Amino acid sequence: MNRILYLILALFSTGIFAQNQTLFEQGNKLYNDGKYAEAIQKYEAILETNNHSEALYFNLANAHYKLNHIAPSIYYYEKALQLAPNDQDIKNNLAFAKNMTIDAIEIMPDAGFSKLLRKVTDLMGFDNWAKLAVASVILFVLIFLIYYLTYSTLKKRLAFISSNLFLFLAVISLVIAFHKFNESKKDNPAIIFAQETVIKSEPNNRSQEIFRLHEGTKVQILDTVNLWKEIKLSDGKTGWIENDDIKEL
Repeated sequence: MNRILYLILALFSTGIFAQNQTLFEQGNKLYNDGKYAEAIQKYEAILETNNHSEALYFNLANAHYKLNHIAPSIYYYEKALQLAPNDQDIKNNLAFAKNMTIDAIEIMPDAGFSKLLRKVTDLMGFDNWAKLAVASVILFVLIFLIYYLTYSTLKKRLAFISSNLFLFLAVISLVIAFHKFNESKKDNPAIIFAQETVIKSEPNNRSQEIFRLHEGTKVQILDTVNLWKEIKLSDGKTGWIENDDIKEL
């Protein structure tokens, strides 16, 4: 029974994959023919099957960009960048799309130790830092065994120094991995989809307006209360926005 169910699921998955591949190729052809709205429909049909890839998001963003859809183009470029953070084509196109936005928000620069820490932690994802920590621990144990078993004074000295270096690397990697993991948990970006939206001081319509934002602006979501979300800008400003005016990444 389980084998039959597995076979049915496998055939179903294969069918969906083939269908999505056809839709993707159809979407690309429509895009190349300048039929961007029709191409978007094909790409969105793939998304409805819970299929995600940087190529799909990238092409979907390009189609929206061609139609001057500011918020959707930035949103899907950002989605593509999440899956392929080092892709230069995505970064370049995202920069072009951001040039269409109205809001000019400064980015608060890191300074001193915070700047150095960010540069180091951004070298890898938290999972790779964790793998480095595990590998360093294994090497520490192996080299320490060599130190314990060898009788040569020179080899003992080299093994002792090497084992301590790997132990230090393991501790540092583990600390950075936890730091990176906590940072990623707090990272909750979103894109403004409303053409213009009012940012309030409290999560209700009766509260004071503190500033306004426009479509395509990227923010961080800090909290959610009923139909409102508390957001933070890259310059440090905070406020409350209605749920319908924003889309989480």
